[in-house]
Amino acid sequence: MKKIVAFIFLVVFTISLKAQLPLIPKPNSIKPSVGYFVINKSTGLFSDKVASFEMKYLNDELFLRTGIKLHSSNSKSNSIKLIIHKNVDSLSDLYHLEVSKNGITISANNNAGVFYGIQTLLQLINFDKKQSLKIQYVEIDDTPRYSWRGMHLDVSRHFFPKNFIKKYIDCIAMYKMNVFHWHLTDDQGWRIEIKKYPKLTEVGAWRKGSMVGAYSEQKFDTFQYGGFYTQDDIREIVNYATLRHVTIVPEIEMPGHSLAALSAYPEFSCSGKPVNVGVSWGVENNVYCPSDETFKFLENVLSEVMELFPSKYIHIGGDEVPKNEWVISPLCKDVIRRENLKDEHELQSYFIKRIEKFVNSKGRQIIGWDEILEGGLAPNAAVMSWRGIEGGIAAAKQKHNVVMTPGGYCYFDHYQGNPQNEPLAIGGYTTVEKTYSYEPTPDTLTVDESKYILGAQGNVWTEYISTTKHLEYMSVPRMTALAEVLWSKKEQRNYTDFVSRLTLHFKLLDSLKINYSKSIYELTTKSIANENNNGLKLVITTPFDTTAIRYTTDGSVPNFKSLKYVKPLIINESKMVKAAYFENGKMKGNPVERKFNLSLSTGKKIELVNQPSEYYKGNGAFTLVDGVNGDPLKHGFNWLGWSGRNMDAVIDLGKTESFSEINLTAVNKPESWIYLPKQILVYISNDGVDFIKVATQSEEVIQKSNGKIKIGCGNIQSRYVKVVAECLGKIAEGMPGAGENAWLFIDEISINK
Repeated sequence: MKKIVAFIFLVVFTISLKAQLPLIPKPNSIKPSVGYFVINKSTGLFSDKVASFEMKYLNDELFLRTGIKLHSSNSKSNSIKLIIHKNVDSLSDLYHLEVSKNGITISANNNAGVFYGIQTLLQLINFDKKQSLKIQYVEIDDTPRYSWRGMHLDVSRHFFPKNFIKKYIDCIAMYKMNVFHWHLTDDQGWRIEIKKYPKLTEVGAWRKGSMVGAYSEQKFDTFQYGGFYTQDDIREIVNYATLRHVTIVPEIEMPGHSLAALSAYPEFSCSGKPVNVGVSWGVENNVYCPSDETFKFLENVLSEVMELFPSKYIHIGGDEVPKNEWVISPLCKDVIRRENLKDEHELQSYFIKRIEKFVNSKGRQIIGWDEILEGGLAPNAAVMSWRGIEGGIAAAKQKHNVVMTPGGYCYFDHYQGNPQNEPLAIGGYTTVEKTYSYEPTPDTLTVDESKYILGAQGNVWTEYISTTKHLEYMSVPRMTALAEVLWSKKEQRNYTDFVSRLTLHFKLLDSLKINYSKSIYELTTKSIANENNNGLKLVITTPFDTTAIRYTTDGSVPNFKSLKYVKPLIINESKMVKAAYFENGKMKGNPVERKFNLSLSTGKKIELVNQPSEYYKGNGAFTLVDGVNGDPLKHGFNWLGWSGRNMDAVIDLGKTESFSEINLTAVNKPESWIYLPKQILVYISNDGVDFIKVATQSEEVIQKSNGKIKIGCGNIQSRYVKVVAECLGKIAEGMPGAGENAWLFIDEISINK
């Protein structure tokens, strides 16, 4: 009988070994084994050459979770041991964690490695007040893949208090990220005290109102808004982060995004005219003028900044610099002539290089957004690539360090779920899965060039994020997905595996009172063509149990007794489909809804001459004929986006059809560099080869359409229909994104009788 019981126990325990350990990021090597070590009030804490902070941190966190307080001990049994290896490379952040019958050992080359081992251990411990806790025997070997594992936070558009900044750093550290990029200045507010220039915070830290709602609505309140961090605040936060092995990289914007500073000191602009702190989101035309006086001002500011922040890198922005003031400035013309510069773009490069020379003289290096490549890259500058990956590739090929942060994967101010269910955001559609799919090292780089990719970071811009709860919601859990991308081995990443561990983390996040998003429970839908060329099919997927999907087609909210999803749904008439995932009979996350409005073009074959951007490609060309209209105010996954290129689509109706009107929807969000098309052209063909133009919609009518564009065609018969929406091209001076390629965002093309 005893043998039978022992055998049953062994089988049950072997099964339990295969269960997921709730570890994020996933360690390089995990070897669980049979047995548990029990932590109780008799357990000691032993350290060898480990800093006192790591010991205190572990003890405090353990007490917070369990109520158990460890005592100092020299015993190597029934203890948690923290050990620094002797005579090894102290710069390597690897660690070894072992749980065995004798206790728990965390050993590493340095204190950072010990700290990361502690984070792994803490993820194995639930918040549960009790006299003892069991931790399964396990052996873990781990080391990070990238050296720059970062999170960014913009506090200029909306200010967040000191204690919350600490909580944000705690979250960064919990997932073994090690850089906090702190965006402290912009057009809408200056947030750092500078002793030599007190008006920067007396005037520049406060604005007389803020934009409310979507940018296109152009609505504003009239409340004074602002705040700033004193130098004592910053010293306190820097010390807090340093103890947690997080480096804070401050960003002081220049030469653009400087309206708040110029409201305090207008003499450093080209016009010298008084201005107010910006109340609107987007890019302002006022920029620093490249005078000797301006450079002296910025050098003094940066001197105080560098005294506060010990980081190797100082971020100087360098992005989105309107040149219209420089074009008409006599001083700028003199500088261009004196320095033998080609144009205002090279003048921007001159500006950055001069600042770099000063920062280098202080033993530091600059990092800037990828626009600093324009006109020539400063000799020692690092580049933060945000407008895709091209800037990062170019910088790495020039042997400059790079931090990758492309908007399509790493901008956490984008929607992360169905925009209909999400709070208002700037736009875009970046799910947890999309962030997890990101690979920071482009495959176009050689092995030597790849060494210049330091890592990546997630960016949180706060135009539409005004509260700490909303900020947590936008950051987590996408932060955890990026943390695993940057720490774990590329070959071991698996989204389904990650999600199974992430859901185990939700209890931890609840205990820490972090207001995380549950968008991973939201179902993913994809429309595909129906075989008989009549309507389409709707495929519904989830990383969880697909048999737990329920749906309705009458507009009602699904419940667990609703229709069970077993195969793709046939959509051959206009209808509303709502679906949700259920767990233990209860809905998890928000239901997804798709309102289908069918037309002659719905579900038909479509081809694009110009492919959309890698970051805004939706469900490919089929997105334009999937029967679902996107919301222009919340442009997310239901849109295709082109940068500087036309949308040129050919639709095959399958047979000759009669129609009189074509409808399509375009986004108009200049603050995001998204502009309505210049004009729309319609062509028809009976063979798909030779097309004739039959209709044009003018720019004047398009501008009045608010993005819902109709093109009358008369009474036409044709099988093939070609629709061309012409992109605005280069953005004019004085407009947001001046000098850059305009974006064109188009959704459903409906061909109607």
